[in-house]
Amino acid sequence: MTKKEYTGTGRRKCAIARVRLVPGKGKLIINNRTAKDYFGNLPALEMKIFQPIVLTKKENNFDIRAKVYGGGISAQAEAIRHGISRALAPMGDEDKAVLRSEGLLTRDPRVKERKKYGQKRARKRFQFSKR
Repeated sequence: MTKKEYTGTGRRKCAIARVRLVPGKGKLIINNRTAKDYFGNLPALEMKIFQPIVLTKKENNFDIRAKVYGGGISAQAEAIRHGISRALAPMGDEDKAVLRSEGLLTRDPRVKERKKYGQKRARKRFQFSKR
């Protein structure tokens, strides 16, 4: 009996996550650490990661192994969510339709705007003085 493995790449801001779904009991391993160890005491990020698995009703079917780098922890969590969604999509058309309707298969294109010269930040200007 061969074990079927599903892979997906997720991106958000500068974070990139390579996700593998392996048949198992529902464990989450991120960069060879548990989710509790990696994200600390932030259950909202864990809920965000498990959103595609809960929507497709596959909670205890797969172990999730993710390698993620770049960005902050929130962007990394969303990149992992995007990767899981991409890995779940080929499993069935009904799963893909559910993920598509929730917007989980679409990469979020918002990134930080670059700083412009002669300014403090991307949009903040120095204070104008008339006299």
